Amino acid sequence: MTRNTASGNMLDKAAAILDCYRPDGGAFRLTELSARTSLPKTTVFRLCADLVRLGLLEREADTYRLGGKLFELGSLVPRRHDLREAALPFLQDLFEATRETVHLGVREGHEVVYVERIHGHDVLPLPSRIGGRLPLTCTGVGKALLAFSDAELTEQVLAGPLARLTPHSITDPVRLRTAIEQAQVSGLAYEEQEAAMGVSCIAAPVFDGQVAVAALSVAVPRVRFRPAQLAPAVRTAALGLSRLLRSGRPQ
Repeated sequence: MTRNTASGNMLDKAAAILDCYRPDGGAFRLTELSARTSLPKTTVFRLCADLVRLGLLEREADTYRLGGKLFELGSLVPRRHDLREAALPFLQDLFEATRETVHLGVREGHEVVYVERIHGHDVLPLPSRIGGRLPLTCTGVGKALLAFSDAELTEQVLAGPLARLTPHSITDPVRLRTAIEQAQVSGLAYEEQEAAMGVSCIAAPVFDGQVAVAALSVAVPRVRFRPAQLAPAVRTAALGLSRLLRSGRPQ
């Protein structure tokens, strides 16, 4: 085995360890990381020691957590960093108008990656977090992105299987297609207790060209979900950010 091949193999193994922390982070023991990666415990121990030394993992007693350097590096990814910086004033305006939890997300594959989140005053049982991922089909942000992506992606997603996070998640492709078509007509996507019980959401796409590059949303407790009242603020924020991105200023 050549040096480059060996180095690449070890990088693959280290990446596999870090990938164990998707989607919710957490803390794992060596035995758990070994089981999740199918790597020998001795290999995991050695790689974890290197990852701790580099700041990519942190050790606490007999468990390992993601290290702070990953957050620092992630926040510097140019596309997401620029988008987040451009979006923050609009997200803050949306929060001020609604006083509810606000999200900004982008698409990666068949998932939403949350770039920013501003918490409302109510503590909502939301699975979303900055840097976290959720299925496109279970979230308002995801449906908004899906509705204004290319048709090939839509057909791939509809071919399933469709994720089920709660009893209300849409797992019927016919129902999901209808929801996507409604979003395409209205410019708004809705999610009602599909990602978390007791929480509903309204979202709008953000454009830089003809395809949505992001989407923003407002999540509220189901008992006071009033789409007609929230829609104007969500539309205004999404249109304002789209206009800014199209102007080419946030580079």
